[in-house]
Amino acid sequence: MVTCLLAYLLGSLSFGIIYSHLKGEDIRKKDAPGGSGVYRQYGLGAALMVSVLDIAKGALAVWVAQIYSPEVAWLAAGLVVLGHNFPVFFKFDGGGGIAPLLGALLVHSPMTLLLALILTGIAIPLYRFVLQKHIKFNVLPAISVMVLPILLVYAYLQHTGFLALVAIVVAMALRIPFSLKS
Repeated sequence: MVTCLLAYLLGSLSFGIIYSHLKGEDIRKKDAPGGSGVYRQYGLGAALMVSVLDIAKGALAVWVAQIYSPEVAWLAAGLVVLGHNFPVFFKFDGGGGIAPLLGALLVHSPMTLLLALILTGIAIPLYRFVLQKHIKFNVLPAISVMVLPILLVYAYLQHTGFLALVAIVVAMALRIPFSLKS
């Protein structure tokens, strides 16, 4: 259970918010605290640094869990994303969880991550050039609806990352009502 708490606390280190505070601001007043928001507000160098750190915290949380509590490594994957989305250090107002998701899956289930990236690479152009013209949805949920069922079936059949994916999806789904506020 210590590894689960560590995963959540590690996820709560929102590097986009930390970076913006070092600049004397709170990025959440202007933009999202992840890599894309940091890019829009502070440029490419800051965005790359924040993205790498957010990916690394996802990877580190799962890696530590695999060493000390391998039976809950899947839960650590979900908790690091939950911490990123609802960081205890920043009034539970964080990012969307994509970067720590990438890091967590990189360590926990690299083949599932590879498939996710391939499917997303196919789904994004499909969404932008076909579906978006007829249906106006946010890109992330629309892509998730197209990609997630395939990933879950793959992970279940391959016995690699199914529980981690479920934990991550739950952590990210909990964020949806908060991202809809204007």
